[in-house]
Parts: sequence; C-alpha cells; structure tokens
Amino acid sequence: MTAPANPDARQGHGVSFGEALRVWARVAALSFGGPAGQIAVMHRIVVDEKRWIGESRFLHALNYCMLLPGPEAQQLAVYIGWLMHRTWGGLVAGLLFILPGFLSILALSYVYVIFGDAGVVEGLFFGLKAAVLAVVVQAVFRIGSRALVNPAMIAIAAGAFIAIFAFKVPFPLIILVAAIAGYAGSRSGSRLFRTVSGHAAARGAVLQDRDSLLGEGTPAHARPDLLWSMKISAALLGLWLGPVALIAVFAGGGNVFTEIGIFFSKMAVVTFGGAYAALAYVAQEAVQHYGWLRPGEMLDGLGMAETTPGPLIMVLQFVGFLGAYRDPGGLDPMVAATLAAILTTWVIFVPCFLWIFLGAPFIEKLRGNAALSGALSAITAAVVGVILNLAVWFAIHTLFGRVTVLAAGPFHIELPVLATIVLPSALLAAAAAFALFRLKASVLLTLGLAALAGIGWRLLAG
Repeated sequence: MTAPANPDARQGHGVSFGEALRVWARVAALSFGGPAGQIAVMHRIVVDEKRWIGESRFLHALNYCMLLPGPEAQQLAVYIGWLMHRTWGGLVAGLLFILPGFLSILALSYVYVIFGDAGVVEGLFFGLKAAVLAVVVQAVFRIGSRALVNPAMIAIAAGAFIAIFAFKVPFPLIILVAAIAGYAGSRSGSRLFRTVSGHAAARGAVLQDRDSLLGEGTPAHARPDLLWSMKISAALLGLWLGPVALIAVFAGGGNVFTEIGIFFSKMAVVTFGGAYAALAYVAQEAVQHYGWLRPGEMLDGLGMAETTPGPLIMVLQFVGFLGAYRDPGGLDPMVAATLAAILTTWVIFVPCFLWIFLGAPFIEKLRGNAALSGALSAITAAVVGVILNLAVWFAIHTLFGRVTVLAAGPFHIELPVLATIVLPSALLAAAAAFALFRLKASVLLTLGLAALAGIGWRLLAG
C-alpha cells in the first residue's frame, strides 16, 4: 500500500488527488444529522455539484454499504474515494469522515469528566439527555415506516423487541436469526422479503452515469483482482486485530484495554442498522456487564454524537473513554481514557475499510441478488425492534428515579417505579418530541434548545 508518486496527478476523470482531499474535508465538516443527513450531503456535493459519479452508481454503492456492518455513510465515502483515486483515495475519504467527530467527542469527553458536576455542564447534558430520548423515538418511526411494510417484517420486529427486552437475547444472535429468516424467506420466493430500496436520494434532475466525470465504465483498478484483495485484506486484518492481540498478550484478559479491544472488535462485525441498534447492545453489555458507565451517561454520549459531525457510532468512543477513565490501572486516568478512545475508534473503523476494499470490486455479483436483499430486509426489520427496546430502556432510566426488576427464569424485564418520575426530564422530552414530530424542527436545533433549557433549569434549581 504505497502512496501515489504524485498525488496531484490527474486521473482519467480529471479530478486531482488534492482537489479530492479538499472535497472530502468539506463533506466531513458538514456531516451532521445521522446517516440520512450525511448521505444527503455527500450526494449533493459528489453527484449534484462535482458530478464525479452518476445517480445509479451512487445508489449501487450505497446499497452495497447497507449490506455491511458499520456506518454506511462512512463506508460510502471510502467506496467513492477508492473508486476515484484507488486505495489512497478511499483511505483519505474514510479517515477525514471520522476525524472531526473523533476530535469533537474527545474534547467533549474531557469537559464531561473535568466539569461534569458544574451546574452549566450538568444542565447541558440534562437537557440533551431528555431530547435524545425523543430523537431515538423518532428513529423508531423513521426506520419503521420504511422497513415494516408487511406482516412478515412487523413480526420480525416484534420478535426482536421481545427477545432483547424480555429475554436479554444478545444483539448479534437476533441479527443472525433475522438474516437467516430473511434469506430463507426470499429463497422460498415470497415477495414479503423483497422490500429493500436504500436511502432515498435527492429528487430532481438525475445525473446519468455516462454524463458524470467517471463515466459509466469500470476503472481498471476497480475490476476484481484476487491477489490485490488478499494483500489488502491481510494488511487491514493485521492493523485491526494486531493491536488487540498485543494488548491481550501483554496486559492480560482482565485489563480494561483488552476488554475494550475485544468487545468493540465484536461490535465492528455485528453493527447492522447503525448506531441506534449498536447502542442497544452496548447498553446491555457496557452498562450492565462491564460497568464502564451508568445508564444516563449513555444518553450523554449520544447527545455528543448527535451534535458533532461524523457517524453516530462515534458515541462508542465516549464509552471506551469512560471505561478506562474509571479503571486506568497504573496510568493517569486522563491518559488511559485518551488511549482507550483511540483504541475504540481504531477497532470500530479499521474493519470498515476492510469490508470496502475486499468486497467493492466484486459488488456487481450482488446486484439484483434477491436472497441477499431478503436478508437485509429482515435485518432492518429486526433493527426496528432493537431500537424500540433502546427507546424504552432510555425512557425508563431517564424519566424515572428508580427501577424495579421482574424476573422468572429467562424472563427478565425492568419496570419503572412510577412514583419516582422526574418531571423536568419528562417535560423536556415531551417538548423535544413535539418539536421533532409536530413542528418538524431539525435534530440539531431541537438538541440545542433542549440543552439551553436544561442549563436554565439547573441554574434556577440552584
């Protein structure tokens, strides 16, 4: 993987490496609003303004990225960067997409642990926490309206919700069962499992592939090359799992860095459905099993991710940060937390490059594959149930001061103690929901106003 001798040398499409670098930096700086907003920004800049690729090629790449675990918007940036400027183009596009969010959340994490008890900071996160609950509920409706289009998809979503809410079935197992059900259902010929259409692109004049700078042909480097795929896969596997293995060998199995490396490496291969689905699994494990953070702090982290550029999955960086801050071993807590944030980000995103560089040259074989589309449809439906569980879990721990557990055998649910309702949180969450659903306010505006309201309430409450 060597850098181009002259990065600014123009390709056949006429876009220099330096120009692409500036464009990807702009995309990264504007990548707010979750995957839908990020994909819309990328479409506007890369397709509508720069005319690098056509509409059909953009959607084909997006549909492939939706088949993969991990943040589809970041992987789409890697894919298009690779298509335009080979391996280094993909690396630059993907890394720039991550960098602003990583630095922003790292800075906010420092503020959180240093000034978290201060009235203004405490109020800010109090307001964000209530608003994020409304954002997660909105995500349930948004994804559900697209995915639950027939009784089969509704049944899968309901089954996923019951499995994780009442029986604590691990998220990866739910995804696996849903994928098998969708694959089998599609193979049987049922139309109930042919529902995937991808994210809607911007409407208006459609740029045909033949009229784009790249054209409708396939660049030479984008054609399947088994030797190249094996070499790049071996390199990325080493970069991904090598540090985790070294930490496990030298630090031991009970070390927080070993636990973070292994846990989030697992997350990297099961995060179908984006950050909201991943958070349900993280909440189950990082809060209840590892004890890295408390339930309310997960919402604080999501508030950070919602208000900063980059993939929402960057919230996991905050989880790793707090885990090592509270269990630093022999290190200074802030140093340990910073290293853990870097490690978490590393093991979450290196696999994203692997999936693209390994599979992108072969994606033509996936086009029109009904069985794979059926599996993706079922996974998306299951994700709706998982996100609904996340919304219920957040609501219980945000709106109520105490929770009771009802358990019998494998059955295990948490119920709020109704008398302990936190009225300011409930009112803020209701106001945020009204802004999002009724007034159609943007997520960023809603979170900002909720944060100001939270600060005001804390200052008035003394």
